[in-house]
Amino acid sequence: MRILFLFFALLCCSTYSHGQNNPQYIDNFIVKENLTANGKVAIIAVDSNEVANEAINGTFKFSINGFEQTLSFHQGIGVATHPIDGSTFAYFKHKNQNGSSGKFYFLYKKDNKITPVKINGHLLLIIPAVLRLLAYAFKRLLTTFVVLAVIYGYFSFSKGLSISQILESAFEVLKSFF
Repeated sequence: MRILFLFFALLCCSTYSHGQNNPQYIDNFIVKENLTANGKVAIIAVDSNEVANEAINGTFKFSINGFEQTLSFHQGIGVATHPIDGSTFAYFKHKNQNGSSGKFYFLYKKDNKITPVKINGHLLLIIPAVLRLLAYAFKRLLTTFVVLAVIYGYFSFSKGLSISQILESAFEVLKSFF
């Protein structure tokens, strides 16, 4: 009976300890300023609702701007080893068994305080597209303006108008609005 009880106790303990060794992985994270305000940033492991996951403990590899760093996580928080000297852009990437996740941040540093601002990846595509569209529209507008100015100038000068008369009539039209 005693041997049976001992065998049952060992079986329960081994099952319990096996349940405690679940593999830990980070699917999502956010970047915040370290609590000690020493110029370093803290990476916080979060779930899909961005609630801190305090069960994460151990060392995990992160790539920060292409440089691989091993961060030690305690209760879901890991601190980057190198301090931030000034405002900069930073790309944080973590790869685990389920895939990889990366986030782009602007780290704004004023005095000794760092404010991380997350940059949406869509903006990296939208901003250059809008700038190209504006440049194209401005080019077309500038071309149209030059052609109209040449036509207006030709007809004005061929009928005997001078630049001073054109400007004077333009000012008269502006005065009539006010």
